[in-house]
Amino acid sequence: MHTSALVMFSGGQDSTTCLALALSKYDRVETLGFDYGQRHSVELEVRHTVRQQLAAQFPQWAPKLGEDHVLQLDVLQQIGGSSLTEDVAFAMQADGLPNTFVPGRNLLFLTVAGALAYRRGLQVIITGVCETDFSGYPDCRDDTMKAMQLALNLGLDRRLCIETPLMWIDKAQTWQMAQDLGGQALVDLVVRDTHTCYAGTREQLHDWGYGCGSCPACELRAKGWQRWRAMR
Repeated sequence: MHTSALVMFSGGQDSTTCLALALSKYDRVETLGFDYGQRHSVELEVRHTVRQQLAAQFPQWAPKLGEDHVLQLDVLQQIGGSSLTEDVAFAMQADGLPNTFVPGRNLLFLTVAGALAYRRGLQVIITGVCETDFSGYPDCRDDTMKAMQLALNLGLDRRLCIETPLMWIDKAQTWQMAQDLGGQALVDLVVRDTHTCYAGTREQLHDWGYGCGSCPACELRAKGWQRWRAMR
């Protein structure tokens, strides 16, 4: 019976697909982005273009697309230690995780999203986390999302639902979801307007979108595109 949602929207492939899904399901959809000192801050710039294009190209969704929020969380940059917030090369750490891992990022994001949803009267929080085709981040796991939903419901005394539409699908299936939701127009929008590259590179347009082509985010996106094209 939910009618409203807050989409955690970075401007990347996954969150754009989640936003399209939310617009197809709910009557009122707001978006939330975070400025946490990320090197790929270009994602904060493309968010506006993606929202504008979704409204322009899919008029059935335009009346549902509500306010956009961008909140400052530079405490993550102050903590440091990640190649997403510091100018260091991408590498694997001794614990088996890539140094793109920002400890506690999604935990903090969801806590703030819960507070905003509470104030805005929104019932569902949608995030594009996934543990099928990802970099191994522990704060993307399904168990983490279930624990966060319980914590938010207890701490806010509000029945908020955390939806993770991409949790059990791979990147090829994410491309297919975009196709199913909005046809070739939405796929083209994802390719042309979204940003996933950790290096913040938008100089080269590949078949799957802009990016450096070698960072973990680009590799996941490109491999997913190739698998999806091979299935068609």
